Amino acid sequence: MDIRYYVSLYPLEALIASNLEPKEFGRYMALGESIGSNERIVFVETEGDFGHHFDWARAKKQCVPHEDGRPKHSVWMSTYRVLENLQLDKLKSMYLTTQDGRTLALERTDKSIEPGDREYWAYQELCPVHPLVVSVLDPKGFAEFITDSKHPISVPAIAFANLKTVNLADPENSGNLGGTYDHKAEHLAKCVDAVRQNPDKPAKNVQRSNTAFSYQVIDRAIFVAQKGKLAAWHLPDRKTLESTHRDWARSAMLV
Repeated sequence: MDIRYYVSLYPLEALIASNLEPKEFGRYMALGESIGSNERIVFVETEGDFGHHFDWARAKKQCVPHEDGRPKHSVWMSTYRVLENLQLDKLKSMYLTTQDGRTLALERTDKSIEPGDREYWAYQELCPVHPLVVSVLDPKGFAEFITDSKHPISVPAIAFANLKTVNLADPENSGNLGGTYDHKAEHLAKCVDAVRQNPDKPAKNVQRSNTAFSYQVIDRAIFVAQKGKLAAWHLPDRKTLESTHRDWARSAMLV
């Protein structure tokens, strides 16, 4: 059996080797071997055998089928400083798995999002840190800002999703946003005012660690950035979700 390498971006940062195909791996990670778990997972497949940070030789030695032929489900290679030691050009498709083990594959495109006429941007940082952030910067600008070591607060690499935003003039009619902004409308408005009025502070945390993140609130894409370079995976539009990925979309509560 082939060895595949998966980078978990949410709910934890990790590099895992497995004999499982992506959708089988997603189901295993979401539900557990005996269906004892129940959680979402966002992961991306990567090529292996690069750099010196990860022990590829150990993974190859241990990630072999069981004697009875069953595939090896997982060999954990790292749970620390994974993202910063990846190579962006090695990353392949991304997968979003729901709590009941259904997985949506996203092809890598690397196209950012046109700024458009937005009052503000909202981002869920997925790893290695987890704040809910508002910003005046588009995804490319935000990636460059947050990975710039010249700034007092930065990270060498980051995974983040751009989010649907609350209509601050009419918060109760902002569409399907899950529970991400529940009880945050007044605080959110103050944070947006802060970044719009202060050119020296283009981004601000709304919540230091957001446990209410769900697929419902993702707007257009998920990104991985390293030192200003950006990789992107765009979600299908609603029409495509309904016609082609309806089971996943229903499980993710998008339709």
